Amino acid sequence: MSDVKAINNSVNSNKIYTAISNMILKTKDNIRYNLNSEMVVLYWNIGKKIREEVLLDNRAEYGQEVVKELSDQLRSEYGKGFSKRNLFNMIKFYDVFSNEGIVQTLSAQLSWSHFVELIRIDDHLKVEFYATISVNERWSVRVLKERINSMLYERTVLSKKPDQTISNDLAELMDNGKMSTDLFLRDPYVLDFLELQDTYSEKDLENAILAELESFMFEFGREFTFVGRQQRITIGDRDYYIDLLFYHRKLKRLVLIELKLGEFKPEHKGQIELYLRWLDKNEKNEGEESPIGIILCAEKSQETVELLELDKSGIHVAQYLTQLPPKEVLEKKLHKAIERAKYRLNEK
Repeated sequence: MSDVKAINNSVNSNKIYTAISNMILKTKDNIRYNLNSEMVVLYWNIGKKIREEVLLDNRAEYGQEVVKELSDQLRSEYGKGFSKRNLFNMIKFYDVFSNEGIVQTLSAQLSWSHFVELIRIDDHLKVEFYATISVNERWSVRVLKERINSMLYERTVLSKKPDQTISNDLAELMDNGKMSTDLFLRDPYVLDFLELQDTYSEKDLENAILAELESFMFEFGREFTFVGRQQRITIGDRDYYIDLLFYHRKLKRLVLIELKLGEFKPEHKGQIELYLRWLDKNEKNEGEESPIGIILCAEKSQETVELLELDKSGIHVAQYLTQLPPKEVLEKKLHKAIERAKYRLNEK
């Protein structure tokens, strides 16, 4: 019985090997024109071939044996890129990105190493998010890994919206280059690169941000551009100063940032509303959207923020973290916030 099984495995292995070998040889002719795209599509097709002809019936032990034999044959002919582990990555690649049209589109802009990171994510909306932002902001593989580890998706306002809204906003960005404010805004913001000591003033915080301006803007996204600090505005006979002023090219709007060392207070709302209305009247150019404000604070009461309905005024309150907590702590906190937000949406 074991001899028959071995013969069957060998026959199947040789059959699949021949098919894959032909696919590799055919693809090699096109590699010199577009190496990355062709290789990514090839790996997707290999994953599809193995999934459909070997693993479809979910016989795990049998599948492991055939994939191992395939790997041994392919490695001897085409090198270590066809290790057993890589073949299973190709299968997972096909499982996660089952739409060939999407693979064709993404393969022109993302490398195989990007996809290896993406297929490790266990949520299809997160995969869609990181793939879309990687393309939009031209992330390297290193940056993609950093962003996943910092739980960027969970920190966006968009992650707290209904699934369909998330998909629609990502599609708008990918297909039309239009970014929603929900995709841009985050909570909390991770500012661990500032390396602040235990005690510091708002001026120290502002100075640290300006000293690390490139890293600060990177946390907000590549479309973020610096306008100025302590921007003076005059209303009546009084002068006011906006801590930091930026412009977001995709959103086509000014973004003011107000820094608060302590807890968010209700009176901060009036201050930022005043600044936003002044900017809207005096600084908004034709074709631009109304300015938005971000209050970065050390602490906030979510109930207070919700009662004030700040989003109606174009104000976003977010905590900043000068030290990134252990991933499990941050993960628990963010997942709880997402669940709470979606529960409130379902109640409406």
